[in-house]
Amino acid sequence: MNDALARLRLSRTEGIGPATFRRLLARHGTARAALAALPAHAARSGRSFAAPPEAVAEREMAAVARMGGSFLFLDDPLYPPLLALLEDAPPALAVLGDPSVLKRRQVGVVGARAASAGGRRVAEELAAGLCAGGIAVTSGLARGIDAAAHLGALGAGGRTVAVVAGGLDQPYPPEHAALQARIAQEGGVVVAEAPLGTAPLARHFPRRNRIVAGLVLGLVVVEAALRSGSLITARLALEAGRELFAVPGSPLDPRARGGNDLIRQGAHLVETAEDVFASLPAQPLDLPLFNLRERRDLPAEPLPEAESPSESTAQLLELIGTTPVAVDDLVRRCHLSAPSVQALLLDLELSGLVETLPGNRVVRSSG
Repeated sequence: MNDALARLRLSRTEGIGPATFRRLLARHGTARAALAALPAHAARSGRSFAAPPEAVAEREMAAVARMGGSFLFLDDPLYPPLLALLEDAPPALAVLGDPSVLKRRQVGVVGARAASAGGRRVAEELAAGLCAGGIAVTSGLARGIDAAAHLGALGAGGRTVAVVAGGLDQPYPPEHAALQARIAQEGGVVVAEAPLGTAPLARHFPRRNRIVAGLVLGLVVVEAALRSGSLITARLALEAGRELFAVPGSPLDPRARGGNDLIRQGAHLVETAEDVFASLPAQPLDLPLFNLRERRDLPAEPLPEAESPSESTAQLLELIGTTPVAVDDLVRRCHLSAPSVQALLLDLELSGLVETLPGNRVVRSSG
């Protein structure tokens, strides 16, 4: 079994999310070794982690290849570098089109599905101007502002990235199947985290939004109601240290209230692409601390025998409450080695007892 196939199987294992995937890889070194260790983790946690059979993963890879697509995995040279900085970066991305676009500087343009004619025009012109300045325009292929941004980029001969909520074979909305194909054929790229055949259900869109936020240096909101998916994307972008921009609108239009409120809270006011370029950073403002290549220091061997795993686990769990605590503080207080603490935390996470938060912090699970 090659490494790509093992990574796909591990990423598709029920109960193994993106952050846990990275910690398993950091502890065991390779996806193949992590898969082999799952039965031991299951025995300690009391949970079942059933990886899909090798043949199932092979069929998925073959089906994506028949579509003309490919997979990108964490640590691949073409994996989008800004997205890789996030602790919950997707372990595997299925892509159609030119994957090298994902390494370009990107700006997201998002907004209302039921957008006004004026809002669509603004999105198209912003996208065209950004592409003229060498920026790739990223959005979610939805109706309204998203589609206008993609069309503006394509019309200007630029590059655009479409992040979809379902599988690559499930264009959404259905009437954007032709637009999705055009993006892949005209030098852009379509990105999906979900396996083929996954319908784009409501619960999948926040995951799609985090990818949009993670790919870009900055995010422009064009027409968004006060409660909208676009504002979720804006929040995720801020949490990832990305620059936030918004187009102002009439206070009489409910579609403008979300953008106006973002400006009130400090987002850059945008009327043209030049306004974006004036405040676009060279890199995210606050780089996340997690780096997979620097975290391959966790032991694959059994825990030290000085204390039994149950005693060590109980000692560690007692120190973790409902207020987030830094892992470094746990190491100082429990008198275990840092690798042992990391190994125990992985088992506690797999057991559903603790959650790992950005900034190398942990907290008791609320579930």
